[in-house]
Amino acid sequence: MSGQRGVGARSSRTRAEILRAAGDLMLDQGYAAVTYRGVATRAEVTPGLVQYYFPVLDELFVAILESGTDGLVAQLERAAASDRPLRAVWAYANDKVGAALLLEFMALANHRKSIGPAIGSGGERLRRALVAALEPALERYGLAGNEIHPSAVVFLMSAVPRMIHLEESFGTVTGHAETIALIEKYLDRVEPLEA
Repeated sequence: MSGQRGVGARSSRTRAEILRAAGDLMLDQGYAAVTYRGVATRAEVTPGLVQYYFPVLDELFVAILESGTDGLVAQLERAAASDRPLRAVWAYANDKVGAALLLEFMALANHRKSIGPAIGSGGERLRRALVAALEPALERYGLAGNEIHPSAVVFLMSAVPRMIHLEESFGTVTGHAETIALIEKYLDRVEPLEA
């Protein structure tokens, strides 16, 4: 992979449309459908234009990850300032589209080794943003010195829905409803919907 992440302007509308089209293509048809021609067709541009912005396909995949991570971090920063940051984290974690895209990237990382580190660094950025969103709320709720560290709360609230989505895709559902009910009962106690 080259040292540069594409050559077109990062703020370009065309680049953003290519990223959106590639992400949609991954969700609809899987990562293998993300080719210059496939993305160009979806974005209604020429394959050469896709290649201009992303000379190497791995750069396109990394740019999708980075763009998605940037958007989620901004969303989580807004959540930190909201009245119910725990619920915002829970809603983020329950996003089925995000979970499906993550699974697709994980499958891709098995074949393209440059993708794994990008997933890892994006995951760390998100995890830090989630912890930052929750730390003030947990302090406000009197849970700051609790035996459950904010990063553990974040991990559990993020991992449980993803595992549920994964298992449901294979038809395994035992314990899911009960686990969701347990977490939502905790949320109702700590951060009730009706204040």
